[in-house]
Amino acid sequence: MDNVIVADKYGIEDRTAIFTSYDMEIGDEDNSFEILIKRQEYERVRAWDRIYIPGTEYGGFCRRWETDTKQGTITVGGITWRGMLKHKIIQPASGQDYATDTGELNAIIKRRIEEAFPIDPYNVAAIKPIIGTTESTGVYITFNRAYKRYCTLLDGLEELLKSVGYRLNIEYDQIQRAAVVSAKKIVDYSKSVDFSSDMQVNYHVREVQDGVNHLICLGAGELRNRTVVHLWMNDNGSVDDPNYQTATSGSVAEIAEVYDYAGAEREDLINSGIERLKEEAELSKYEITISGGMDIPIGDIVGGRDYLSGLYLKAPIAGKIIRWEKGFRTIEYRVSNKVELVEAAEPGDDPDVPPVLLAASPLKEAVKETQASNDISELDYKNTYIAEEDPYAEPAEEVEE
Repeated sequence: MDNVIVADKYGIEDRTAIFTSYDMEIGDEDNSFEILIKRQEYERVRAWDRIYIPGTEYGGFCRRWETDTKQGTITVGGITWRGMLKHKIIQPASGQDYATDTGELNAIIKRRIEEAFPIDPYNVAAIKPIIGTTESTGVYITFNRAYKRYCTLLDGLEELLKSVGYRLNIEYDQIQRAAVVSAKKIVDYSKSVDFSSDMQVNYHVREVQDGVNHLICLGAGELRNRTVVHLWMNDNGSVDDPNYQTATSGSVAEIAEVYDYAGAEREDLINSGIERLKEEAELSKYEITISGGMDIPIGDIVGGRDYLSGLYLKAPIAGKIIRWEKGFRTIEYRVSNKVELVEAAEPGDDPDVPPVLLAASPLKEAVKETQASNDISELDYKNTYIAEEDPYAEPAEEVEE
């Protein structure tokens, strides 16, 4: 069973929670957690107490309670650490159009975190629950990187990091009594681990091709003087530049919608409209459910194969739900809509898809290395395919004895 800790609002640990089940969701959509406890095993959880799994980002402040006397249970929950970043806004400085940042990645994160979660002036001895790290990535943003106007702290930092191949990492540190936010290089697991429906992996792929492809954006002005911009989504996912394209309609493939952004000038209307069109167009849904096995961070890339349909899926993790029930933990992954979806009937048929070890038991050395790098337990490695060698490595030179 996972070691779920209960601590007070200052992070001083009180006990290990006794629970029946838990449900924790993190990612680009929901960021919340719930723990189900039997009434006879319940010990009081106060407002702003912390519940977390050490070394992970699973947990947060307790701010929700639900009791069910018929079922004999009490549910405690709240917003996750990542969710708290989702509820902070990056605002432009007075007199500036955009908020900007420059410097080393972790230094930027630390500065933004400290701005969003300042020291309590009425209790300077209190330890902040969310902090940045002092470690350096050695990677620098060398120009003033502009954020979208009034974006969330989470979205802004994720976009900044993704532009240089990094992701946002959050881990609760028991010594520092805080969730530590840092930048980590994105790992492409699809190059070494291939999930398939032959193991304890299930896919839910919904391909939608009838999303909105024509957005009529209405901005500043009134009636005939109102600013109107037509945006069209192309088959490749790009948006035509409204400054050079004359919009036409009436095609059977047209799916149009009106976007009313009153008061917006043309440039802001275009930028905001493009974002809205992309949201409306991306209706395809890709989900992966894995029982046991690897716990892959948000932002890292995974690959999965369904041999029956012949589809190979490769995409970054956008969200996941971690559940513990009846002694088993499952992780349901939701991948980004920015998916590479190709046909590959068998391993090795597609040169861009690395071969994997499908039937044989992994070597102990390979298991140990994978355990160290990917946190796979000895019980879980059977549910994971491990490549015998790096498919992208240069062939070794033969050495005469």
